[in-house]
Amino acid sequence: MIRTVFAAASAAAIVLGVGAAIAQQDVIKQRKDLMKANGDQAKIAAAMAKGEKPFDLAAAHKIFATFEDAAAKMPNLYPANSKSEEGSPVADKFSPTEKVWTDMADFKKRFAKFGNDAKKANATVKDLASFKAAIGAIGKNDCGGCHHDYRHENKS
Repeated sequence: MIRTVFAAASAAAIVLGVGAAIAQQDVIKQRKDLMKANGDQAKIAAAMAKGEKPFDLAAAHKIFATFEDAAAKMPNLYPANSKSEEGSPVADKFSPTEKVWTDMADFKKRFAKFGNDAKKANATVKDLASFKAAIGAIGKNDCGGCHHDYRHENKS
């Protein structure tokens, strides 16, 4: 009887451990997918701002909507159990630094600002000039500032 209880408890612990590892990788994948979507939209924005691609107001709205959506979702995708990406198939030089978890209040505040700035830009951008001003400010102040402090790529 004791062996049966012990075996069942051990099996449950293994299942929970595997489930936690899968959940951790899922949240990591979700945040990387959101950041990739942001990056894809930022490339389109840069091409329009540089004149490599014609300005398209509908595309501008999609860019800002993508940013706003990501800003709303991202703060919840950094639970404490997702600190380590080592051994994860999604670990890379873009992984978050430990500062995400040691200064979570600032990290979340930056996402709130990013979302607000994207929402404001989405409502006010009407032409190429206003688009360039908005995307430049978001890129420098929101994206660049957060990446500088919270992403490994910039820590080498």
